Amino acid sequence: MNGRFPLYPGKHALPAVPDPAEHAAYVKARQPTATLAGLGGAVLVYQRRMLEHAATSYCGRRLAWVRGDLYVLKHRGRWLAVCGGFGLGAPAAVLVVEQLVALGVRRIITVGTAASLRTDVHAGELVVCDRALRDEGVSHHYLAPGSHVRPSRSLTERLVETLYARDVAVRRGAGWTTDAPYRETAAEVARYGSDGTLTADMEAAGVFAVAEHRNVDAAAVFAVADSLVDRRPREDRPNTNTNTDTALHTALEAALSALSAAPGGFGGGAKVGHRQGDVKVAGTRARA
Repeated sequence: MNGRFPLYPGKHALPAVPDPAEHAAYVKARQPTATLAGLGGAVLVYQRRMLEHAATSYCGRRLAWVRGDLYVLKHRGRWLAVCGGFGLGAPAAVLVVEQLVALGVRRIITVGTAASLRTDVHAGELVVCDRALRDEGVSHHYLAPGSHVRPSRSLTERLVETLYARDVAVRRGAGWTTDAPYRETAAEVARYGSDGTLTADMEAAGVFAVAEHRNVDAAAVFAVADSLVDRRPREDRPNTNTNTDTALHTALEAALSALSAAPGGFGGGAKVGHRQGDVKVAGTRARA
């Protein structure tokens, strides 16, 4: 072992043994008409309270088609999905993205929290990530070696424009994606912050990498929850928690609106069944 990562050289260009299509085939064996191809896109959330907010505020219906909790909902005349409850970090997010894409999703926006790397980025602010520093492991299994991975330009622009249209103050810049939140060092924070990187997160680079690998669109927006520059012990801080939740709600609404405005997907012709747990999307019906 010579210290390279991944250990096997050039593996990003090699075919994998397991295929996400196997997951889709398994779902369709149970629900023959199962598909998410008619959706305008999907939003990933990481806080249980955000998933519950989405399910109740938008009258979402649950589908047991992917790992975690998947809700289909109608927003501005378009069918979309919100998925959460699958865990934290790039490996968990990428597993769900692979399953969603295999079932037909073509656009994904990840909405989560991040830590600030700069004194001018404060808790409660929103940051749209326009490139992610690849300090996690997953992206290196999908893409050739490189320091950063970028999201979809068109979907990112649509997300930013949606936030601007709501008069939301939003920052745009690079994020640092890491698998090791308890190994974020002062040296790294100082270096990346001075390089212009705004935030630290755990998923963006992995999500962007699998999206590029699978030729789908992905974007990311973070609500800043705390700071790695002015670090304070964790405690209940009502104002900070409220500001973060408000920012997450704003980000979720903007993500749904950006996906609703995207071309393609099904509009008013798709139907949601009225019986509890019974969902019909683009002509499909599934019992949650």
